[in-house]
Amino acid sequence: MTTTVGLAVALTAAALLLRGAIQGSLTREVDGTARQGAREVAALADANRLPKPPNPVPVVAGTLTVQVLGASGRIVAVSPTADRLVPLLPPAQAAAAARSGRAILMDGRPLGIPYLMRVVAVPANGGEIVLSAAAYTQVRDTMTTLTRALLVGTPLLLLLLAGATWLVVGSTLRPISALRRGAQVITATGVTRELPVPEARDEVRGLAITLNDMLTRLDAAQQRQRRLVSDTAHELRSPIASIRAQLEVALDHPEQQDWPQTAQDVLADTLRLASLAEDLLVLARLDEHQVRPAAGKPVDLAALVTAEAERSAGGRVPVTARTAGPCVVTGEAEGLRRLLRNLIDNAMRYAKSGVEVAARREDEEVVLTVSDDGPGIPAADRERAFDRFVRLDDARSRDETQTGGAGLGLAIVRAIARTHGGSAYLEGGTPGLRAVVRLPANGAAALPSSPPADAEPRAGAGLGHLPPSRMQSPQNAGPEPDETR
Repeated sequence: MTTTVGLAVALTAAALLLRGAIQGSLTREVDGTARQGAREVAALADANRLPKPPNPVPVVAGTLTVQVLGASGRIVAVSPTADRLVPLLPPAQAAAAARSGRAILMDGRPLGIPYLMRVVAVPANGGEIVLSAAAYTQVRDTMTTLTRALLVGTPLLLLLLAGATWLVVGSTLRPISALRRGAQVITATGVTRELPVPEARDEVRGLAITLNDMLTRLDAAQQRQRRLVSDTAHELRSPIASIRAQLEVALDHPEQQDWPQTAQDVLADTLRLASLAEDLLVLARLDEHQVRPAAGKPVDLAALVTAEAERSAGGRVPVTARTAGPCVVTGEAEGLRRLLRNLIDNAMRYAKSGVEVAARREDEEVVLTVSDDGPGIPAADRERAFDRFVRLDDARSRDETQTGGAGLGLAIVRAIARTHGGSAYLEGGTPGLRAVVRLPANGAAALPSSPPADAEPRAGAGLGHLPPSRMQSPQNAGPEPDETR
């Protein structure tokens, strides 16, 4: 409706402008003809060559009516069709028209001239004034015909344009309506489905593709969230069930119960629950930091490596630190310390003879590596090890001989690396496994959070389930490392 009203206003304005322009052009042409004839007669008067009455004044165009008024205002010469007694204009008006150079439209019927005419006045020597009138009837007829054509053609053109606009806009809006209906179905059912993509390669098609990509990402995020809730519930159920069973048995048979041992077992399960809850809180905070990164401070990774290697002294296997000068990054010291501690604890759990931790500067990056000589992980399984609650066998029962965790340690490592603008990945050692973390050096631009593609172990390897020798479900008393291989 708005478009039609706009078109109507535009077409009306265009019609009026067209009519005015044509009328002005034709009027100027008539005035020019009359003025040219008057000037020629004025030139004859100035040269004292006007014919003496009753001889007529010669004119260029036969349709011109010419009168020459003397200084007294009387008619002294006329063209063949002009009145010899009544002037076309009164002397005063003729003098004013001669001074202004304006043409005057007048009806010739009172003067015996059966048409409209345009009268101009041109001064001559001796105070004489030459009046020249040109017929205006043809211009009037032309304008009448044009007006009728515009009155009929403008509405027809408006209808044509309105129909074409309706068709064009309708064809453009139909895909948008289809997108809207598809979105309504998704809202009503809660089931993600692909929105219709129009065949025309225009902006609407691009919008549909973008919306489908967004829906795909949202659906994937929703599926990850559901899996996280399911896995969390599964992880919580085992220690809770163990605590409940131990307490019920102890209460049913108190006289046969070894209470110190029961307390230790319940404490181990409680610490397992506390560790899992802490890891989940850390991941939630890290996810929030990825949306709104916090401002960091300079942190020397080389100093952290040395400190964590000393902390791990006296463990199951020795931990060796190798650094080559300061390796300063911008970040949070506690988060980077947790990243390093997770990697060292995980490596110590599987190492046969020792763990090596190294930090070095490579161009605009700081590279942190944690290597062990334990059983490795197949290249196809390394990327999956960073997923949450992933343990590369199906066992979820806890056993004191098993060494696995809840499957959150490496997920925390990668999340911390990404909040610091870096990346984390696994690669094969000689022998064993090497965890690599790359962070932008202090003052360097943030790097992509995906592993680089130049090394063979990082080239799009999808991490799958780890072998049972490296990924089991733990039963250690006290707090346990978060991640297993």
